[in-house]
Amino acid sequence: MSTDAIQITGLRKTYSGTGKQPAKEALRGVDLTVPSGSVFGLLGPNGAGKSTLINILAGLVTKSAGSVTIWGWDQDINPRQSRAAIGVMPQELNLDPFFTPRGALEVQAGLYGVPKSQRRSDEILKLVGLTDKAEAYARTLSGGMRRRLLLGKALVHHPQVLVLDEPTAGVDIELRQMLWENVRKLNRERGMTIILTTHYLEEAEEMCDQIAIINHGAVVARDSTANLLGQLDTRTLVIMPNIMPATLPTAPGIEAQARSDGSLALSYHATTTDAEDVLQVVRDAGVRIRDVRTEQADLQDVFLALTRSDAA
Repeated sequence: MSTDAIQITGLRKTYSGTGKQPAKEALRGVDLTVPSGSVFGLLGPNGAGKSTLINILAGLVTKSAGSVTIWGWDQDINPRQSRAAIGVMPQELNLDPFFTPRGALEVQAGLYGVPKSQRRSDEILKLVGLTDKAEAYARTLSGGMRRRLLLGKALVHHPQVLVLDEPTAGVDIELRQMLWENVRKLNRERGMTIILTTHYLEEAEEMCDQIAIINHGAVVARDSTANLLGQLDTRTLVIMPNIMPATLPTAPGIEAQARSDGSLALSYHATTTDAEDVLQVVRDAGVRIRDVRTEQADLQDVFLALTRSDAA
């Protein structure tokens, strides 16, 4: 296969209107590639088209136009193989309450045609921390345990690509750490390609090698996490003065703000202003500097800048 786990070209999806509801174009010609072995972030505001894209990848929604190739298998030519190459952990807790975790994994494996000799139910239960709950009914599991079981179900057919749709929404810190530990292990030890959607931007910043941002059904950015962060040249110099000045230092291209912790934050654009220029403005204002540090834009800044500009 190629070096890309997923190749999407000209993908469109239009939902037909009903009654007074007009037709809605959820995806507008999406072009996207996901490299094999990467942890890839798919971000966007609510209603941007992320869920539609994921459901098309999973074979749950029929596209209106375009092509999708998963692990070298074209969805139109080899739908069964392309579907077998991907596992999806959905956001919704859609579990049969009368199945045990082991039973749920066995049924899921059967649906994918995995022979009994190749099933790894106990291994998966151990991976997601549910060995001691293997025979408990799903209805008795906590919300966090149900999320673990959803991850297990996504892995029963040995997929090369794993999609995690908002996997840590509403879960506690312990479960979140467990999930990410498992994701890193799957990526590192098995070379599994991970696609992550999340509202926790710091999570995407920490986990993802590359990120695509989708808005209004179109990809508005797609790059490495480092390059996306580099798109914003805003820097902030945070100074701890001996005494907060009565008048904040000002100069063209420099914006000063007093923070509640007693520090002085001066924001500037690195392409037009040097940090030394900022320090000189502070000295000229008669401020004695006790400590200084710098801050750079984070993924939230990039996300907001791109989605706002796309909406304008």
